[in-house]
Amino acid sequence: MAWSPLRLPQAARRFSWQPQCRTRLYSSALTAMRYMNGDELAELMKSGKTPKKDFLVVDVRDDDYAGGNIKGAVNLPSREFLMNVDGLVRDTKQIPLIIFHCSLSQVRGPKAARIYSETRQNVLDGNDIDHEVVILRDGFSQFQVKYKDDPALIENWDKDVWASDWS
Repeated sequence: MAWSPLRLPQAARRFSWQPQCRTRLYSSALTAMRYMNGDELAELMKSGKTPKKDFLVVDVRDDDYAGGNIKGAVNLPSREFLMNVDGLVRDTKQIPLIIFHCSLSQVRGPKAARIYSETRQNVLDGNDIDHEVVILRDGFSQFQVKYKDDPALIENWDKDVWASDWS
């Protein structure tokens, strides 16, 4: 029985079925990313380590960036990420820990982390330092719930943006 694109998972159906695309799809799917929870990030930020030297937080939220952000985070909107990833790799090649997130860290954050990691491997081609790329579990939404009142961790927080209709 021949394989039909209709029997494949929906995410796989979006790729063209040239042999090199199948290989990329499968190899990307096997790349494991580590998650960091909000408490770990808060502890890191308060540990005395220097942002943009020892670690960097990359926020890939788009219009939902309004209303607050993790202090010192760099905002590279997901809609522009592919156009800017090479520059990000060059700018961060000496930073040992890169932390990605979006609002919930379910789609945009993990996707950007994977693209960054693959691009870094290709661009630096073996001339890389020992580094780690991680994803903030539950994204900014949950981080701000717990740390919105801590100016060492959150900046530009706006209660009107985050006010819930159910509060």
